[in-house]
Amino acid sequence: MFRNVRFYSLDGEWPESEEALSENLEKAGFKPCGPFTERSSGWIPVDADSGDSLARRVNGADLFRLRSQSRVLPHAAINEELEARIEEYRERMQEPPPPREKRRLKAEARDELLPKAMLKSDRIWGYFDIKEKVVGIDAALESGAERFLRRLQASNDRMNLQPLQYQKPFDELLTKVFLGGAPGQFSVGRECRMRDSGDTASVVRWTNFDLSDRSIRDHVAHGMHLTHLEIVYDNVMSFVLNENGVITKLKFIGMDDDGEDHNDPLARLDAEFVVITGTLRRLLGDLKKVLGGSPRQ
Repeated sequence: MFRNVRFYSLDGEWPESEEALSENLEKAGFKPCGPFTERSSGWIPVDADSGDSLARRVNGADLFRLRSQSRVLPHAAINEELEARIEEYRERMQEPPPPREKRRLKAEARDELLPKAMLKSDRIWGYFDIKEKVVGIDAALESGAERFLRRLQASNDRMNLQPLQYQKPFDELLTKVFLGGAPGQFSVGRECRMRDSGDTASVVRWTNFDLSDRSIRDHVAHGMHLTHLEIVYDNVMSFVLNENGVITKLKFIGMDDDGEDHNDPLARLDAEFVVITGTLRRLLGDLKKVLGGSPRQ
């Protein structure tokens, strides 16, 4: 649960209870792809043991989950079928198909192959912090986050969600942590990426490396720009933060240890969610202090 986080601030209404949120999400509940549907996305129960509820409220935060299903239809398969149809047209009409007819043949080829295409699914976790009025989405790619937001707003058209921003840019925090000038709860990890600010725009990356090495820090002093940095926060979690505020490679120290609730999946889910949301809530509070608070305030 939650290996990435993209934060969005809420401007608008949020359901007052777990039940109300679940009812809202049902408006855009998941439905499997039909024979001629390329992609379908919708909300699913957060856990098999939680019944049909599409949301779970724990410790002042709501947990919900999006499932997306798509048909895998490679362009090569469509083109191969199209070539066969073009050849049949040539033999029948004694001439190549004009552009309009070729487009029609391609659409026919796609429609014939689509119901036979394999199905694949992915699932994206999300949560809403009621106090902070912030949505966190477990999406490494922006496209996944955008799909999540579209379905969330389809469930409630009175909410407006925008990327969380602060008065100062995130790269200022990256530089402070990297050079040792950030508050004590932020410490540098063992991974970073830098971009040359010159015309070449070359990128240099270090992974599993001692970033306190003087030769690495000199790159920043000589004008290179930090774009990604692994940060250890409060000795309880580590993550890679990029210059746009996106968190990837999120890990909670000790989270994978076996606990007393390992035989109760729902209790374990709740316990993990409390740790995750509680720690991210503290992180958001410290980001406000370092970066000057969010503009919506």
